[in-house]
Amino acid sequence: MVMRLCFRVGIGAQGLKHDLSKYSLTELKTGAKYYVGTRSPNSLEREEKGYSEAWLHHKGRNKHHFEYWYDYSAKEKKYVPVPMPERYLLESFCDRIAASKVYKGKNYTDAAPLEYFLIKNDGALMHPDSAKTLLRWLTLLAEKGEKETLRQLKKEHRQYVKDERLSKRREKDKKSKQPGCNLTGKENR
Repeated sequence: MVMRLCFRVGIGAQGLKHDLSKYSLTELKTGAKYYVGTRSPNSLEREEKGYSEAWLHHKGRNKHHFEYWYDYSAKEKKYVPVPMPERYLLESFCDRIAASKVYKGKNYTDAAPLEYFLIKNDGALMHPDSAKTLLRWLTLLAEKGEKETLRQLKKEHRQYVKDERLSKRREKDKKSKQPGCNLTGKENR
């Protein structure tokens, strides 16, 4: 389901690789032991052990989880959230829709992923820019529905990729025009 959603927003290659770590022994073990179909096996493992070994493994290998995007801040002397790259945030959005559909079943509505995001208060743990963008997308889903939202996000993603390429090209051109030696050993003027 996540793969299909990823293709619909323009990140198909990511969809093909989505959550491959679930096939690792660490995550498979937990999935097999705690699977009930209406809740994450990781939650049940956490209730029993006080932590989830599968989740610790999973979040450290899958960049679409905001928990992956924490780093130590020398300035603040603690771990802090850093901005998620747009393509991983988009994959996270797709993952949230799919998970809501699985866990809610016939009770799923397009508002379910937003409701879960707000109940879990995930935005408070994310980098503010990432949280703001994800909240906007989830709100759009709740208000406009899946078809319209995915169409809009695919359009936004294409523009984002285009802008990123242009920015990198300008940066490269700017560096090549700086005084100094270039790769040919001749001085730039």
